[in-house]
Amino acid sequence: MLRGLAKRFGEKIAVNGIDLDVPAGSFYGLVGPNGAGKTTTLSMATGLLRPDYGQAWVHGVDVWQDPLEAKRLMGILPDGVRLFDRLTGEQLVTYAGLLRGMDRDEVAGRVTDLLRALDLGNDAGTLVVDYSAGMTKKIALASALVHAPRLLVLDEPFESVDPVSAANIRDILATYVRSGGTVIVSSHVMDLVQRMCDHVAVIAAGTVLAAGTVDTVRGDASLEDRFVELVGGRNTAEGLSWLRTS
Repeated sequence: MLRGLAKRFGEKIAVNGIDLDVPAGSFYGLVGPNGAGKTTTLSMATGLLRPDYGQAWVHGVDVWQDPLEAKRLMGILPDGVRLFDRLTGEQLVTYAGLLRGMDRDEVAGRVTDLLRALDLGNDAGTLVVDYSAGMTKKIALASALVHAPRLLVLDEPFESVDPVSAANIRDILATYVRSGGTVIVSSHVMDLVQRMCDHVAVIAAGTVLAAGTVDTVRGDASLEDRFVELVGGRNTAEGLSWLRTS
C-alpha cells in the first residue's frame, strides 16, 4: 500500500503523491511511458530510494520505519540491476539465499531448482560477467526468488529475455501467484500486461491516471488503446512524406 509517495530531483517532480493499493495475491501491472515515474515509485516502495514524502507498507509493515522486516517479505528485481558479476551464477544465487539467513543445504536445493527452471543449469559455473543481457536478467530473478518472498517487485523483468525464457518466467510467476504470492511488475508491453495481470495502474508524469482490475481500467477497449487515450502524446506520420522507397 502506498500513500502520498513523492520524489523530486532538482526542479523535476518525478513522483507526485502516488496512492496505490495492491491486493494480496494479485498480479499487479504498472504501466506508463518512459519517464513516467514507475522505477522511482518502485524504488521508494521497496526501500531502495528514500521518498521526500509519503509512506509504503508491505503486508502491514512500514517499509521505512521497519526496513529489515519489510525487506524479508520482498524479492526485488530492480531496473538496471548491478550484480556481483565476478561470481558464477550458482554462487550469486547461493549468496543471495545465505544473506537471507537460510540454511546452506536448503539454499543448495533451491538454487538447483531455480537454475533448472530458468534454463541456466548449463551456465551455473559461468561468471555472471560473461552472461548475456537476458541471462543476467534471469539470474537476478533467481536471486529475488530464492527465499520464497511473499511479494515480488519486478521492474521490466522481460526486457532482453528470449520468448521461450519469457514463457517459462510467466509460468513460474503464475504458479507463485496461485500459491498466494503477490507480484508487482512494470512493463512497456501492454499485451503482456493484459494477458498476465489481473490488476493494473497507469502512471504518467508521476501521477496515477487509472488503477483497478485490468477489465475495469481498459473498459471496452484494449489496454494499449486505453493507455494511449489516458497518456496522450500519440503522433501521426505527417511530415514524413519523404520516407518511401519508390
